[in-house]
Amino acid sequence: MQPYLDLLRHVLENGIERADRTGTGTRSVFGHQMRFDLQAGFPLVTTKKTWFYGLAHEMLWFLSGGTNILPLVEKGISIWSDWPARHYFEAHGLEADPHADGWRARVKAFEGKLLKGEIDPAWGELGPVYGKQWRRWLAPDGQEIDQIARLVEGIRTNPDSRRHLVNAWNVADLGAMALPPCHLFFQFYVGGSRLSCHLYVRSNDLFLGAPFNIAQYALLTHLVAQQCDLAVGELVYTIGDAHVYNTHFEQVAEQLTRTPYPLPTLVLKRRPPSIFDYRFDDFELLNYRHHEAIRAPVAV
Repeated sequence: MQPYLDLLRHVLENGIERADRTGTGTRSVFGHQMRFDLQAGFPLVTTKKTWFYGLAHEMLWFLSGGTNILPLVEKGISIWSDWPARHYFEAHGLEADPHADGWRARVKAFEGKLLKGEIDPAWGELGPVYGKQWRRWLAPDGQEIDQIARLVEGIRTNPDSRRHLVNAWNVADLGAMALPPCHLFFQFYVGGSRLSCHLYVRSNDLFLGAPFNIAQYALLTHLVAQQCDLAVGELVYTIGDAHVYNTHFEQVAEQLTRTPYPLPTLVLKRRPPSIFDYRFDDFELLNYRHHEAIRAPVAV
């Protein structure tokens, strides 16, 4: 994970101070690319504990076409809960400032109400985010296009094509999304018998977001490769605005004092009938040695 650590250090030392939508403030660089050889190990950050359970379930949720947080909350995953909670509080005239004291406890209470059925499940909706665009992109004629199914079929039948693309940036739907896509566009490439993925991320929170996204798209590459009888190649990871939030400077500095461990190995324990039939139990992460977790606030 040295390319990732090098980027963290580069942003701290050379980044530009910029304002942002959340009002938190960032240090940022524009236009950066990292490459990860997936044959050399699974790119999961080792200089802090990175939550494979959460990132894997989120990727499975994307692949399911999900846009409601309830399936994630049922598994104890709060990655997306701040946005619908804020919407709920605003709609009911309640304090909706994520910087206010007690915010986390109030979000957990909101999740509890969803789980118990005390509020309409519709309050867990995020709008037409990743899952909707990946699996049910709406064409002008009303047809829903399953980009993931087309991707897998295309790789199987025409591996040399330059059109193995999936796009989540649907301009017409952006206003209805809780958060416009950050990791918005990816392309697969077959070279010999290996499958590589190139991801474009328009905006990346380097401390909290990037470790998740790197591992998620490495996981997706493994899944697509298995479904297409290919080995994994590279993950090419390109960022537009690569930033560290002002509230994460101390955490990043601490992380950069730590010595990385060797990368773990991902094992897929079975090959299900389709890309949509994987379960978390199908994944085994071997030899994941890591430093302690480092906590940091999410900018909402």
